[in-house]
Amino acid sequence: MKPVKVGIIGCGNISRIYFANLKKYPEVELVAAADIDIERAKERAAEYGVPNAYTVEQLLADPEIEIVVNLTIPKAHASVCLQALEAGKHVYVEKPIVVTREEGKQVLELAAAKGLRVASAPETFLGGGIQTCRKLIDDGAIGQPVSATGFMIGGGHESWHPDPEFYYEIGGGPMFDMGPYYLTAFVTLFGPIERVTGSARISYPERTITSEKKRGKTIVVETPTNISGVLDFRNGLIATLITSFDAKGGTSLPNIEVHGSAGSLLVPDPNGFGGTVKLRRAGGEWEEIELTHGYVDNNRGIGVADMARAIREGGQHRANGEMAYHVLEAMHGIHDASRDGKHYVMESTCSRPEPMPALEKQSN
Repeated sequence: MKPVKVGIIGCGNISRIYFANLKKYPEVELVAAADIDIERAKERAAEYGVPNAYTVEQLLADPEIEIVVNLTIPKAHASVCLQALEAGKHVYVEKPIVVTREEGKQVLELAAAKGLRVASAPETFLGGGIQTCRKLIDDGAIGQPVSATGFMIGGGHESWHPDPEFYYEIGGGPMFDMGPYYLTAFVTLFGPIERVTGSARISYPERTITSEKKRGKTIVVETPTNISGVLDFRNGLIATLITSFDAKGGTSLPNIEVHGSAGSLLVPDPNGFGGTVKLRRAGGEWEEIELTHGYVDNNRGIGVADMARAIREGGQHRANGEMAYHVLEAMHGIHDASRDGKHYVMESTCSRPEPMPALEKQSN
C-alpha cells in the first residue's frame, strides 16, 4: 500500500520515541516536524532525518500530510486536534485525548462531520502482553471474569521529569496521566464501562521539583493525586483502579490482576507492550504463559501505523477516538463521583477493538 504521509506537532520529551519508531513502519512516511518553538522542531528534524521542520501553521497547510500526530501537552490537545481536523487532516493524539468531555465531543463531532479519523494513545494494548491476556480471557482460560484490580502507585514526576508542572495541573494527575493505560487495557479485556464511583484527594498541596533544570521550584497542585475508583462493566465485571503520585516508598502490588470462575490472570504493566503473563487455574499454581502475539518492545507509533492501514484499506482503526473518549469520561466520572458522593453513570460507550493477529506457530 502507498504510505500515508505524517507530520508531528510537539517536539517535547515524548516525541523522541515517535520520531524513532515512525521511521520503521512501512504504512507511514514521516515527513515533517513542527513545534511552537521552531528551533526545537529543527533540532528534532535534524536528529531523526525528517525532511521538513515547520511552524505549526506550515505543517497544517502542507497538502501532502494526511495524519497529524499531536504530541503537545494535554491542555493543548483539543485546540491542535481541532485545527488539524479543520485543515482536513486525520489526527492521532497523545493521551489523554483531550482534557474535558466538552472538548472531546467537539473533536469527535468535527471529525465525523468532515469524514476524518481520530485516534489516541495509549496504543500499548496492541502489544503482545495485553493481547495475550485478551486471548486467554476470550478462550475461557479463567472462566467467567468477575473482578479485576489495577494499581499505578508511585511518588510523582518532580524527581525525574525535566518539566513536571503539567502533571499537577487540571488534566494531569495520576488518573489522567496513567489511568488511560489501565482503563484502555480494561476496555480491551472486558468491553465498555457502565458506571463508576470513587474517592480522590490532593494529599500535598505543593510539590518541590528535585530534578535538574528546575530544581527547587514549587508546584501548586491543582488536581487530585491520590484516587481510588470502582468501575462496573457492562458484562458484569467489577474492577478497582488505584492511581497515586503520593506513595514515596513505591509499592509491591501487581499492575493488573483479573479473577474469574476458573482461575486468575496476572496482566503485565499496561504502560508497556510486552511483559510477563501469568495464569493460575483453580487449584493450581501460577505458571508463566508464552506470549501469543508480537510487538513486545517499545512500539509507540504502532497506533498511527494501524490508523494508516485503515485509511488505505478501510475498516476501523483500533486505538480509535470513541474508545479514548469513553476512557476520558470514565476518568472524569471517578473525580465527579468523589466530589458528589455518588455513582456516575456513563453516557458514552464503545466497542472492544479488534484483536491483533496472533503469531504464527512454528512447526517442528
